[in-house]
Amino acid sequence: MKSAVENLNPTRVKLTVEVPFEELKPRVDEAYKTIAQQIQVPGFRKGKVPSRLIDQRVGRGYVIETAVNEGLNDYYQQAMVENELTPLSRPEVDITELPSIEKEGEGQLVFTLEVDIRPTIELPDYKGLEVSVEAKEVADEDIEKALEDLRGRFGTLKEVEAPAAADSFITIDLVATVDGEEVDNAQGLSYQVGSGNMLEGMDEAVTGLSAGEDATFETKLAGGEHAGKDAVVKVTVSAVKQRELPEANDDFAQLASEFDTIAELRESLSKDAAEGKIVEQGVEARELVLDKLLELVEVPVPASVIDEQIEQHFDNPNAEEDHDTEDHRAEVRENTERAFRNELVLDAVADAEEVGVEQSELIDYIVQTAGQYGMDPNQFAQMLDGAGQVPMLMGEVRRRKALAKVLEYAVVTDSNGDKVDLTSFVKPAGEEEATEEAAAEEAAEAEAK
Repeated sequence: MKSAVENLNPTRVKLTVEVPFEELKPRVDEAYKTIAQQIQVPGFRKGKVPSRLIDQRVGRGYVIETAVNEGLNDYYQQAMVENELTPLSRPEVDITELPSIEKEGEGQLVFTLEVDIRPTIELPDYKGLEVSVEAKEVADEDIEKALEDLRGRFGTLKEVEAPAAADSFITIDLVATVDGEEVDNAQGLSYQVGSGNMLEGMDEAVTGLSAGEDATFETKLAGGEHAGKDAVVKVTVSAVKQRELPEANDDFAQLASEFDTIAELRESLSKDAAEGKIVEQGVEARELVLDKLLELVEVPVPASVIDEQIEQHFDNPNAEEDHDTEDHRAEVRENTERAFRNELVLDAVADAEEVGVEQSELIDYIVQTAGQYGMDPNQFAQMLDGAGQVPMLMGEVRRRKALAKVLEYAVVTDSNGDKVDLTSFVKPAGEEEATEEAAAEEAAEAEAK
């Protein structure tokens, strides 16, 4: 088989593939066997019909066509591999020549195809990129907030004879009516005033109410068969409670942590806050590094591939009526093109750095992603495996590691001009230890030689 490539543009090629009859013949023979199982000729058992009789019954042209259809995809895949091309879309195939029908063994299969391909890029020098992030310092307010949140986890609710106010915990009954007809009701619901996680207008309606009092407000129903309809809701408060927090002392430190004193607990919270600031700076630096990297490289984008992804995005019968707008399409196109560039560049970095993905890293990513969707990790993993999505996830993990590598090489300073050490963000403690152990082993092996 021979193939020739014509570059139509940086992201699309035309291949001309020639398959001599000698290579096609095994498929022709297989086609005869397949057709022999499908037809019946008096005097011959099923599957034992001679080729000449098959030619008489269905025509040799049909046999050739069957052989070509069976082999076309394999020839296409072989041509892509031989020419080191990665397809991004379905090929458009045109068969221009078939083997001779009249003369056995003469002629050849010739077909052309056009397909979008993954473009090649010239990776720039990505080591030593300079970016600046916001200065982050741990303030006393950060420690106090962390301590307050911890106290809140150990707080208790106490019923009070006072009107509901912001952050009060109330027990309520609800009755909703639409056009004067009751459509829903609920009793004994718990709600924290100000959380805004129930009905629009609820906070304003219950603020100032004491136990036994009620109020009526208009809202739009958020769920159920009447979701989206305007309703009048009557809310009755049956109890008002306030959270009582434990005193921040040594006893609380022993209750809520492994520390014996409140001073030790505060010191630990201070370290946690500092690590949190590093994470914030790391996330900011990671985005800036990626932006700067993309500025340094030209990445051609296949328009047809982007168009297809955009259509898939908007092909949602359950979407809101104003979902498909010109501005929204422009936003989706921009995000889709950027995602394509990100993927291409980070894959190139991963290749250059010989980045691999350990099974433990893939499992960690699956667990993390499952948590975002509120799914059991095992069920999520089975769903991904069944849908053939595991390779896609491995690619995502690999690209994340590649970006971490670029960030590791980067020079990061804060808005005060001070250098920012992101070692703990780029390489978690476990990874640092593993790297150090590997380096020690390499050094020992070198010394032994």
